[in-house]
Amino acid sequence: MSESQKKSKRKLSGTVVSNKSDKTIVVNVVRRYKHSLYEKYVSSRKKYHAHDENNTAKIGDRVTIIESKPLSRLKRWALLSIENN
Repeated sequence: MSESQKKSKRKLSGTVVSNKSDKTIVVNVVRRYKHSLYEKYVSSRKKYHAHDENNTAKIGDRVTIIESKPLSRLKRWALLSIENN
């Protein structure tokens, strides 16, 4: 496959809610979508476990995570960057 044909990895942004595990953070991602029947905007949230190699992210930080290979049973994401508040 050439560079243009490769599937790009998904990126999500959210807030760190836990960094108690070593080299792991838990990120809360909020997604807003329009309900198909009621046409009202609804928020759904999901938590993702992400790999943080240097333990740099702290609770409350806005971060961007990216898809990665499976690192453990729950970790399928890696920390890409920490956004400035």
